[in-house]
Amino acid sequence: MSANNTISWFEIPANDFDRAVGFYEKIFGKTLKRETFGPVQMAVFPYQQPGISGAVVQGGPYQPGETKGTVIYLDCDGQLDQVLGRVKGAGGSVAFPKTELPGMGAYAHILDSEGNRVGLHSI
Repeated sequence: MSANNTISWFEIPANDFDRAVGFYEKIFGKTLKRETFGPVQMAVFPYQQPGISGAVVQGGPYQPGETKGTVIYLDCDGQLDQVLGRVKGAGGSVAFPKTELPGMGAYAHILDSEGNRVGLHSI
């Protein structure tokens, strides 16, 4: 475990790769970088080195689904309301509404176009 960051990478599974990549590109207004590694397709979220990122993935052992366990949180860069406002139009839904975290911003949970539960956070 790094002394600076607990999270080093995340992967969000997709059944329909193009639909899932489009969902995240629409809600964040950013282009993901598409890569292929063996049988796995990836679309990497933009980041700057040194930094933490992750990808939408399809192939191999990856299967999407709503879980009751681990939740990853994606940073909305101060734009949580705007991102939440684009979720439904991009094919997802809000699973848990915006909730204020006194002194730490706010968060919400969404179900993406593949049915994955994903956290959104913004300061």
